[in-house]
Amino acid sequence: MIADSNGGGSGIDDDNFGGFKTSFLCHFVNQINSRGVILGGDPLSYSIPLLLLQLSLISIITRVVQFLLKPFGQPFIVSQILGGVILGPSILGQNVTFLERVFPAKGRVVIDTLSIFGLMLFIFLIGVKVDPTMVLRSGKKAIAVGILGFFIPYGLASLVACLLDQFLSLDTGIAKALPHLVVMQSMTAFPVITCFLDELNILNSEIGRLASSSSIICDVCLWSVMSIQFAVKIYNTKPLRVTIGLFLSSIFFSIFIVFGVRPAASWAIRRTPEGKPIKEIYVFMVLVVLMACGFAGEVIGINALVASLAFGLVIPDGPPLGAALVERLDCFVSALLMPLFFTICGLHMDIFCVQKLKDVGVLQLIVFVAFVGKIMGTMLPLLFCRMPFRDALSFALIMNSKGIVELAFLNDFRISAVITRECYAISIISVVGITGVIAPLVKVLYDPSKRYVAYKRRTLLHSRNDEELRILACVHSQENVPAILGLLQVSNPTKDSPINLVVLHLNKLMGRASSVLVAHRERDKPLNPTQSERIFNAFKKFEEQYQGLVLMQCYKAISPYATMHDDVCLLALEKRTILIIIPFHKQWILGQRVETSYAYRHLNKNVLEKAPCSVGILINRGNQKKSRYVATQPSLFHVAVLFLGGADDREALAYACRMADKSNVMLTVVRYRGSNSTGIVGGTERSKMLDAEILGGIKLKMQIKRQILSQEYVATSGEDVLSITRRVGSSYDLVMVGRRHGNSPIMSELRKWNQCGELGAIGEILAAPDFRGEASLLVVQQQTKLWGLKDPEESTHLRRIKL
Repeated sequence: MIADSNGGGSGIDDDNFGGFKTSFLCHFVNQINSRGVILGGDPLSYSIPLLLLQLSLISIITRVVQFLLKPFGQPFIVSQILGGVILGPSILGQNVTFLERVFPAKGRVVIDTLSIFGLMLFIFLIGVKVDPTMVLRSGKKAIAVGILGFFIPYGLASLVACLLDQFLSLDTGIAKALPHLVVMQSMTAFPVITCFLDELNILNSEIGRLASSSSIICDVCLWSVMSIQFAVKIYNTKPLRVTIGLFLSSIFFSIFIVFGVRPAASWAIRRTPEGKPIKEIYVFMVLVVLMACGFAGEVIGINALVASLAFGLVIPDGPPLGAALVERLDCFVSALLMPLFFTICGLHMDIFCVQKLKDVGVLQLIVFVAFVGKIMGTMLPLLFCRMPFRDALSFALIMNSKGIVELAFLNDFRISAVITRECYAISIISVVGITGVIAPLVKVLYDPSKRYVAYKRRTLLHSRNDEELRILACVHSQENVPAILGLLQVSNPTKDSPINLVVLHLNKLMGRASSVLVAHRERDKPLNPTQSERIFNAFKKFEEQYQGLVLMQCYKAISPYATMHDDVCLLALEKRTILIIIPFHKQWILGQRVETSYAYRHLNKNVLEKAPCSVGILINRGNQKKSRYVATQPSLFHVAVLFLGGADDREALAYACRMADKSNVMLTVVRYRGSNSTGIVGGTERSKMLDAEILGGIKLKMQIKRQILSQEYVATSGEDVLSITRRVGSSYDLVMVGRRHGNSPIMSELRKWNQCGELGAIGEILAAPDFRGEASLLVVQQQTKLWGLKDPEESTHLRRIKL
């Protein structure tokens, strides 16, 4: 029974699943019994303005702490916890007047209830974002890491706790708390790991995906152990009738969730057309059922948080329903309700309660042993699989991170009097200390982009004529498909040099907790094909049109825009891609209106910076006539290469020379030169020699093939380059140009005018809104990262250097 402040009982059983004590409903009922009904009268009129003051103060303190800690690489959760500590009795709460006026005991019921309600919604959203089938899809490595990562620290910490209890005269409160703290320190909570990875921008990195999968396995181990402990406790302390009733109630609740809620959610999704938002009534019904499940869970003895998590797990993740729930609730929960929960944790933490160094030493020893045990349990399988030690250590540190789930455990231990105020304060300090140390260490140790360094030249210029052309085509939507297909068709696939094409459909992570990069699996004649299937079907028809000349693989990536480049670079590295084709961040609609995506622009910049091969940014100005090129097969296709000099221009010219081998492609090489018959860009003598070498090869080809032409224009100023580029660029179907050019007075003048972005000075001229041409534009950047090579133009021989 839950005892109220007057010594009475609420009539609700205080035993519940996993050792949690009643938190949401029972706490609310308890407060009603002790203070009377709060839904009216003076308490409500007193609470509303006070609540607004509390929310404002919490937000201000948290943001100030975050600003101060940001240079030290601290995650936001550390700022939130410290914000609560500052407002609590440890710092500002030392002033009794401040504590009574801002957080009075009389008005604490509202903020307490809202904080637990926010935690309940947060746990529900985590369940919505999680795909339970990840447990079944987890590889052997994730299973081994998850199992050892829980049981090794659990076993070591339990052994140390037993030895301490046996040989030291521990206080009753510490001895009672140790078994619970051992479980908490051994856990690796999936919600904590995903939030931590997302904040470090490594959610879809190699160790990020492994940490997500392993933490789910670790959670399964945790809840299995706690379920067994709970069942044994119920069997030993409750009558057989109560035990059977609780067991049957849990079974019926699970059946309702799996066979009632899941089919209803799937039915709502089927009634929602793809790309359309789900009806508000469905979202409303989900929230109503969530409240009902929380209530039912508390009544039958299952904690409301566990019931919320179970309900969220049966809601399909991703669009449309999962994404709609996350979109509507995530900001409200994370920005408003969760800071309340952290503040409540801080308000109940009084650092001046810590008076016995012996208790501090005992608890910190348990924390240290569990920390070392988790390091061992997570690193050993990875080192056995030959993962680099530095990456394995980074992974082990990530798996040791603590967060909101651990705070929820501590908060529940405090409410149920499992731990003392002193033990609670020491544990909060441990959570902040561990997470605060781990975050900057991981940032220093682990950089995913270091993996994207190729061991050989992956450029068009250095490719042989008799080897396949490996291309990775990135697609955001169906509007990107025609232009990419047109470019692929003029890329001249042949028997000697076929095109090995990898199509990657990039999707924003919505309504999911972990990123996904999977190969596409075809379905048998789907009635309602998804957007990915429609995109892949278009490329499939292209593959069938060039049987034996084009080999295609399709992948789908779901990840945050901030780290989406990791999927692109990782796939390019694994598939040994020579060229990445990625759409420009501006989309021309019917050649008139321009839509801009700054998320795509950030993605393109990261790909250009970290790609292990050459990159081409494709700009399609919305010319529908040119977009139908793949279907109509025109008699002649005009390609122009604007050649100023440099590695990128040479790469663009090498790609154009491959195109010129196709019978219906006319290639024009437009060379810019200064008044003294030299180039208009700077560069080393070797770079100029390589420019002259490739241009000499073009002149030889011109004597053999009439479809290759050459034009030269004299440019003595930036205005000359601007006018020549605009005049020439509007006369062709496809214009190709290098992205980077050397420093010179003319190029400096151009950069000053157009404030060039990721396309370079010439590319920005052709992509400007006032450019009237309808030609597609491909801006090419040659491979910039190569193992053992300091300067990409220095040599083709590999030399190992220490990176």
